[in-house]
Amino acid sequence: MRGVDRKRAEVLRMMLDSARPDVPADMVRRATRRGARLLRRRRAARRVFWTLLIVAVIVFGVWASAAHPWSVPPTETTPPLEDW
Repeated sequence: MRGVDRKRAEVLRMMLDSARPDVPADMVRRATRRGARLLRRRRAARRVFWTLLIVAVIVFGVWASAAHPWSVPPTETTPPLEDW
C-alpha cells in the first residue's frame, strides 16, 4: 500500500469505528411533520401560482377583446402638408 492509500484506509477505519451519536426518539415524527408541512406549502404555492396564471390569461383575453390591440389605430392628426 502506498502512504496515501494507507492513510485513507486508517481514516476510514477510525470513522467507522467511532461511537455514533444518539438520535432523539421523536426525530422520525418531527421529520414526518416537517415534510408534510413542506408538501402542504408547496402544494398551496403551486395552486396560487396556477390560479394567478389563469386569472391573468382571462384578464388579458378580456382586455384584448375590448381594446383590439392588433388593429391599426385611427389617425388623429392631419397628414403633413407638402408643396408649400
